[in-house]
Amino acid sequence: MEDCKMSQSTQTTALARIHKLLDENSFVELGAYVSARNTDFNMIEKDTPADGVLTGYGTVDGSLVFVYSQDSAVLGGSMGEMHAKKIVSLYSKARKMGAPIIGLIDCAGLRLQEATDALNGFGKLYRSQSMASGVVPQIQMIFGMCGGGMAVSSALADFTFMEASKAKLFINSPNAIVGNNETDHDTSSAKFQSSESGLVDFAGNEEEIISAARTLISILPGNNEDDGSVTECTDDLNRSVPEIANAAASSASILGAVSDNHFYFELGKNYGTSFVTAFIKLNGSTVGCVANAETEMTHSGCDKAASFVNFCDAFNIPVLTLVNVKGYAACECTERRMAKACADLTYEYANASVPKVTVVTGTAFGTAYLSMGSKSVGADVVYAYPSASIGMMDAEEAAKIMYADEISRASDQKAFISEKAEAYSKLQSDVVSAAKHGYVDDIIEPASTRKRVIAAMDMLYTKREDRPLKKHGTV
Repeated sequence: MEDCKMSQSTQTTALARIHKLLDENSFVELGAYVSARNTDFNMIEKDTPADGVLTGYGTVDGSLVFVYSQDSAVLGGSMGEMHAKKIVSLYSKARKMGAPIIGLIDCAGLRLQEATDALNGFGKLYRSQSMASGVVPQIQMIFGMCGGGMAVSSALADFTFMEASKAKLFINSPNAIVGNNETDHDTSSAKFQSSESGLVDFAGNEEEIISAARTLISILPGNNEDDGSVTECTDDLNRSVPEIANAAASSASILGAVSDNHFYFELGKNYGTSFVTAFIKLNGSTVGCVANAETEMTHSGCDKAASFVNFCDAFNIPVLTLVNVKGYAACECTERRMAKACADLTYEYANASVPKVTVVTGTAFGTAYLSMGSKSVGADVVYAYPSASIGMMDAEEAAKIMYADEISRASDQKAFISEKAEAYSKLQSDVVSAAKHGYVDDIIEPASTRKRVIAAMDMLYTKREDRPLKKHGTV
C-alpha cells in the first residue's frame, strides 16, 4: 500500500521542486491519499493523485516551514474542491505552529468540471491567506501557469518569485488583451510582472528563485511573535566603512557596506526604481531597509516602499531608512497617483511601531523627506552626514522665489542669486541648523555609519509604543 501511495508522486516535477527547496530528507507529505471526489463530466474515470497538489512540511536551514506544490501533470494543476481543501488545511497548521507557508505554483486556474465547488475552494483559500497575513510569512514561487484566481492568491502573498522564461502570471488571458504579444509586450511574463505591475519581487531561473527563497526564509522570523531571525554576528560591530566616505555612494553600496559580512538581499529591484527595498543584517538581527536610489520620488517607488515597511512592522523587523531626496518626479503619469502613494508611505512610517532609524545621506527636501521616516512622522533616531542638506527646497530655487523682485533689479543677477542662496542654505538647509532645531539627533561621519546604526538599534531593542485605540486605520 505504501508503494502505491508514493509511486504516483515520487517522480513528479512538483515533488522535485519541494526537495530542492527543503533541507535534504526533511519533507513529510500530508494528504497523499486525497483525490477528487466529483463525479460529473466523467471525472470518476480520471486519475487525480493527491488531487494535483502535494502538501506537507519540512525545514529550511533547520527551521520549520509548510509547503504545497501544484502538479501540472494532474488536470493542469487546476484548483478543485479537494485541491483547495488541502492547501487551506496546510494554512491552518502553519498558523497554529507559527511557521512560514510556501506555495510552488503551476496552476491552470479554476477546475471547470467542479464549477461552484472549485470556486468556493478559491474563496476558502483567499480567506485563509487573509487570516494568515501578518501572522506567518507567505511566499509563492511561480514555475508555470498562474492565471485568474491563482494570480489573486499570489498577490495576497507577502513575496512572489517567478521563473523568468516559462512562467505566466495573469488575471486576464494575454490573448484577450488588445496589443499584447509574447515578443514585445507580454503582460503575463516575469519581465512585465516584475517591472510594470510590481507583483513579482524576484525573477530568475528555477535554481535562482529556489535559492533566493531559501535565503529569504532563513532571515525572516517564523511568525509575528518569533525572534528566530536573530543569528550570531561574526562581524566587527565597530567596523569602519571608509568605502562610503563619499556621501554620493549608491544606496545599495552603503547598505551592503554596513551590513554584517556585507549581506544584502534586495527585493522588487525592477519596480519603483526610485527606491531600494532590501534586508540586511546588523548585529545578527534582520533589518528592513528603504533607501532612495534616485533623488526624485515616484508613485511606484512609494508603493513598493510602503508595502515593505508594512511587512516589516507586521513581523517586528526594525526599519533603517537612507534619505537622499529632492522632491517628486514631475510627469503626468506620476501626478495621477503621487499624492495617494506618498500618503500611503507616510502612513506606513507613522503607523509602524518597530524601531526606526533614519540616516540622511544627501538632500532631504520638502514633504518628500517628511514621508521617509523623518523625525516628524515618528523616527526614533535620525542621523545625518556632514554634507547633508535638510530643508524646504533647493537653496537657489528658494532664493529665486523669495527675491524675485530684487533679482529683476540686480545688476549682476547670477551673483545676487548665488549670494542669497548661500545665505538661505546656512540659515535653513544646513544640517547643523536642522540639528539645532532637534530634527537631527547627531551629525555622523559616513565611515561610522555601521557602528552608530547598530548602537541605535541595540538601544531600541526593547522599544514599546502604543497606538490610539482603534480597529484599524483607513488610509
